[in-house]
Amino acid sequence: MIHIVLPPVTVYAGLAGIGIVAGLVLLVRGFLGYRAAGRISGTSVSRIASLAVGEVLVSGTAEPIELTLISPLQSVPCVFYRSRITESSDGDGRDLFREERAVGFRVRDAGGAVRVFPSGARFDVPDCYDESPGVWGGVVTGFQPRTGSAFAPGPAERDVQIQALLTVHVAGQGALLDPSGLPLSLSSSRNHYREARIEPGDPVTVMGRVLPFADLDDPASANLLDGTGLDTADPEIAADLAEAREAGLLAATPEEAWGNAAIEGFGIGKPVRMPELDPDANRPPPPDPALAARAAAAFEIAPDALILATSEEVPMLVSLGAPAQVAARGQGQFVLGLVGGALAICSAMVLAVMIQGGLR
Repeated sequence: MIHIVLPPVTVYAGLAGIGIVAGLVLLVRGFLGYRAAGRISGTSVSRIASLAVGEVLVSGTAEPIELTLISPLQSVPCVFYRSRITESSDGDGRDLFREERAVGFRVRDAGGAVRVFPSGARFDVPDCYDESPGVWGGVVTGFQPRTGSAFAPGPAERDVQIQALLTVHVAGQGALLDPSGLPLSLSSSRNHYREARIEPGDPVTVMGRVLPFADLDDPASANLLDGTGLDTADPEIAADLAEAREAGLLAATPEEAWGNAAIEGFGIGKPVRMPELDPDANRPPPPDPALAARAAAAFEIAPDALILATSEEVPMLVSLGAPAQVAARGQGQFVLGLVGGALAICSAMVLAVMIQGGLR
């Protein structure tokens, strides 16, 4: 076996290069944190009950609506998660798994609630889970990989929660896999696991644009942040959609497109309103008014109802915590960014000296 021993200059040059890259990354993150802190601290918090169209800052607790998410690494119900697994315990290795999702949710303060459409938003949410096996390997504390769908129903009722507790889950079904096909929990003893989440009931601060729901171009797309779906900015796709609309091939409402299937609970569970049936069919019992009211609150939005979304003029920022906490976190990131800038400058100077042959 041939052993290659790198000369000291090469090692120093590599370390200097790593220092430059790491310092620049910290500097960029620091300036992003500084901008976020400036936006938050420079804007007064608006009461949700008295919102007006335009740029606003609201703060309150997060509430799920139609759906919740199940986080990949700890299987926790949430409305936003950012999960990452790297193959080295220091977090700088190759990504084995990386996923970020959000669903529409409400922000509620003492005076009321407003619906947030998260597509296109930037999320300022620190990691709440950061674990690795350590030098000697072993079990990763708190790692409970998701075994089913990323989506779950919204606020669960008592009977739904009981059914979930009684459901037997098959071990390994739907397990997260690395690129080689091995379960991530078993593929390496040095994996680094990190996850950030916004859970129901968490305090949040949201800056965005208030507009009537009728002014939202595509509510279904705006209600979901998952990095998937059709790219409507593609000229060919945009042309196909425009042609279909002009020809009247796209239905204006879900009821027109799907008929009875558009009724909440029609396929699974109990319909919340009477379906359109053949006159000779047996009529089902009338729907439960409480169930219908719950479905209407989750799915039906009045055209003039004010909602929060992102726009080119007012990019949305969703942060975990109260405004003071968010501003303090941004200022801390800025200080760390200055340290990173100093590290990058020093590393660049060392590298320049080595290139000029001053270091032997």
